[in-house]
Amino acid sequence: MSTTTSTSTPATPISPATQSAAATPVLAPSLVRATGWGYYPVAAIARLPFAMVVVGVLTYVATVTGSVALGGLASGAVGVGVVLAGPFVGGLVDRHGQRRVVPVVGLLNAVAVALVPLVVGADATRPLVVVVAFLAGATVPQVAPLSRTRLVTIVGARVVPEKRVSTFSHVMSYESAIDETAFVIGPVLVGVLAALVAPWLPLAVAAALSLTAVVAFALHPTASVLAAGHAGEERAPLREMVRARVLVVVGGAFAVGLFFGTTLTSLTAFMGEQGRGDEAGLAYGAMGLTSAVLALGVALLPRSFAPRWRWVAFGALIVASSVLYAGLAADASPIGVLLLMGLGVGPVLVTILSMASARSPQGRAATTMTLTTAALALAQAVAATVTGQLAESQGAASSMVLPLASAVLLVVLGLANVAVERRTA
Repeated sequence: MSTTTSTSTPATPISPATQSAAATPVLAPSLVRATGWGYYPVAAIARLPFAMVVVGVLTYVATVTGSVALGGLASGAVGVGVVLAGPFVGGLVDRHGQRRVVPVVGLLNAVAVALVPLVVGADATRPLVVVVAFLAGATVPQVAPLSRTRLVTIVGARVVPEKRVSTFSHVMSYESAIDETAFVIGPVLVGVLAALVAPWLPLAVAAALSLTAVVAFALHPTASVLAAGHAGEERAPLREMVRARVLVVVGGAFAVGLFFGTTLTSLTAFMGEQGRGDEAGLAYGAMGLTSAVLALGVALLPRSFAPRWRWVAFGALIVASSVLYAGLAADASPIGVLLLMGLGVGPVLVTILSMASARSPQGRAATTMTLTTAALALAQAVAATVTGQLAESQGAASSMVLPLASAVLLVVLGLANVAVERRTA
């Protein structure tokens, strides 16, 4: 994202609402001038409920009931809710705009998440726990794809033409880096709050953020640009969403989600066997650190390094580092390998999400991005459940092979994407 401003004059946000009122929009020299600095912390914090709810439900249910199996089942129900409702909510956003839909979703999610500790604490039946967990996932605000859609629209409508290509690249890198950070901070925050205060606190924080940060994101002045863009826009037929060029990208996001879920859960089991289970979240943060840095660095890669080959090349790096991870000795530190993993994860995620944005059918940008993110969340939840069961029954070493399998799937889908691009060229 371009942040170039004059050194003599401070950056003054250009109100999208003011611009849309003019017959000819005033174009900004950079994205920050078009949005204002205040947008970015709001959009970043609003991502946390999504990043916290899967792990938060798993932690709370397993801790209170003493059943890891029920915790995993509830966590999986959250993921199913995300993937089933996500595209539907995205479609509503495409039709009615973020300002009308997202505040309602934030309110519903706050209620659903707050119900989880109430239902579990009341010794409710297993089906009721699963239903409430499903509702928490179905209503969780998916701010990341909505923010991408908003910023990409602003780049096209409010940034000077000569800066649009480079700014788009910076937007996708920045957004992916923020996603990486949220995916790391979310589980760490859940672990810290649950350990230091109470298992219910992470869910209470997530509910509060849905009511505050998510609503603030939805009502931010930048949403007015989207409202203007939706007016009179034609929408591609729904069948365009099941084209190979879209599905392969959604599959790639699913593979990344599998990698996240298998890595975090197997790492937790591995460090638990070392007697350091409470440090797993911090260790996982090592992968997030290099991943976020490399995600930002994607914008610096030469254009000759085509996105389809970035997917394959950095996916291969994840495979190589996963081999090292699977072979760690029982008393070894995983930090070095996790840092290496992050070098591949960041660029791959940026590439996949950039492709999802570029391949969105007309009028269905929010639907496409939400579906892509939902696939990642579902895979993460399912992978965490399966990996946890394997680690519990067979030991951590067995579960540490699963990230390698996820990485191989990621590369296979990357090669499939190369074939799809050649066929549709």
